[in-house]
Amino acid sequence: MNQALLNKVDGERPLYDQVYQTLLQQIGDGTYPVQHKLPSEKELSELFNVSRITIRQALTQLQLEHLVYKIQGKGTFVSAPKTFQNISQLQGFAEAMRNMGHEVFNIVKEFRFIPATPQIASKLKLSVTSTVVEIKRIRLVDRKPVSFELTYLPEAIGVALQQINLSTRDVFLALEEDLAIPLGHADLNIDATLADETLSELLQVDINAPLLRVERLTHNHEGHPIDFEYLYFSGENFQYRLRVDRKKSK
Repeated sequence: MNQALLNKVDGERPLYDQVYQTLLQQIGDGTYPVQHKLPSEKELSELFNVSRITIRQALTQLQLEHLVYKIQGKGTFVSAPKTFQNISQLQGFAEAMRNMGHEVFNIVKEFRFIPATPQIASKLKLSVTSTVVEIKRIRLVDRKPVSFELTYLPEAIGVALQQINLSTRDVFLALEEDLAIPLGHADLNIDATLADETLSELLQVDINAPLLRVERLTHNHEGHPIDFEYLYFSGENFQYRLRVDRKKSK
């Protein structure tokens, strides 16, 4: 065994865990920077003087923790750290990101008033003859596109939002602080989809790249729906996190 590489970890640990811990440290200290290609399984096997099965186990553990990713026929690469949002409480995206020290900027692609579709009218509990505002935005975190958001709100709210700079202002904060509309709760549906040509261009990802799709209906404190959205997040750069507690038996 290559003691120069493995002498910093517990010798009683399984070999794959020792390799994993060493690679983890090397990723953390920049020996292998983000997007850097790791040595092949064969090269790592020779470097650590262990079997390729051991190397494969260590790489699998790193991949499960989203620290590396594999490209068929090209090798294993170091992943960029994912931006994440905790969804155990109702927060706007920019609000959550800035609380974690990230720089957030919005590119407003479109802000227009349109007739409500039957689905939008139903979600917002409006008449089918109603007008709604449609807002399309790209959300950038630390200057990288992370999400595309398609937002629908009642016409009166849209008129008021016209006076607010949504390039730097979160809609949630604008509703509560600028328009004095306290929020109550949101219903979320989360699934996966693939980037089409439009989303690929907006989020700067490959066509058919995995995306996290969120359908969110936000209500005011009285329980009336006021904000319906489709959120598309780059699967490479973002994840939702949620803590759940086990209900104690009586």
